[in-house]
Amino acid sequence: MQLTHFTDLGMRVLMYLSHKDRQDPVTISEIADKFSVSRNHLVKVVHFLAQKNWIITTRGKGGGMALAQDAKQYRLGSVIRELEGVTALIDCATPPCALRGNCQLKSVLDQALYAFYATLDKYTLQDAIGGNTHEAIVMLHRTGFVDQSALKHPS
Repeated sequence: MQLTHFTDLGMRVLMYLSHKDRQDPVTISEIADKFSVSRNHLVKVVHFLAQKNWIITTRGKGGGMALAQDAKQYRLGSVIRELEGVTALIDCATPPCALRGNCQLKSVLDQALYAFYATLDKYTLQDAIGGNTHEAIVMLHRTGFVDQSALKHPS
């Protein structure tokens, strides 16, 4: 299974916003620049995240965005389920499949999707930003790029 670009950007935004030691608000333009992504696409992602009450946004001069809760509160499975909007990997009804009712593929894929999200539900955003990821996020906030040689690598 491959996650959509929308989900990828949504997770990047949440991870970027997890950095707490910051005085200035984070803007869409800043994130677009840091991750070299389309600002227009990012606007849609940020709007979705705000609608889900995962981030708080303020408009106007001095405005920006922040996480609505502590990173421990965001279950990866729940967040990715919502971002993806996937309820099934295949739809046997549209167009109608000639094997419908006599095929086990949908059942197997449904089980696999359930297992995928069940595994993600064991982790939080806090888990996803641990270790080197946290250090990389801090560097990205400070300098605009991640110096791989400066990260602590496990031995």
